[in-house]
Amino acid sequence: MKCAKRVFVLTIFTLLCFFTRASASETPSDIMKNFGEVLIYMAPSVAFGMTLMEEDNTGMWQFAKSVVVTMGVCTGLKYTVISRRPNGDPQSFPSGHTAIVVQSAEFMRQRYGWKYGLPVYVIAAYVGYSRIRSDDHHMRDVLAGAVIGFVGTYWFTTPYEGWNIQPVAGSSYLGVNLSRNW
Repeated sequence: MKCAKRVFVLTIFTLLCFFTRASASETPSDIMKNFGEVLIYMAPSVAFGMTLMEEDNTGMWQFAKSVVVTMGVCTGLKYTVISRRPNGDPQSFPSGHTAIVVQSAEFMRQRYGWKYGLPVYVIAAYVGYSRIRSDDHHMRDVLAGAVIGFVGTYWFTTPYEGWNIQPVAGSSYLGVNLSRNW
């Protein structure tokens, strides 16, 4: 519980820093975009910070591997898929902002549980929405970034402790895997 309080305090501090920086001349659309920009740094910082607070070296390496894969795939696609942003700029596909925040959310969920993952998924949804709303990305860019962030993390991350419930599926079965790390 102490760790959850630290994450909450860090989140509030980041939000206060953002809102005290907003100028009176910014439009609501500018504020939304800028807030999304702040959150793309906050989400991975909180996820990585969690590994440090828990002294979770295995989680730290899992997080690092998933970041490298997620951003490597996004960067590779950005320079191979020819796609213009709604605002006319090049390299639209996929959304790297969405990918890194979903990567952080899925890491928190898979490693530490829904209690930590759900708030970061809410942040990821906001970031994706802000990227579309600010005409920086199309819906397909955001969805592709989310899938890349999720899959890149899913391969490398294992639960930290406690009970883990995960759906499993094969060519001829569906089920639930219930496990506990000791």
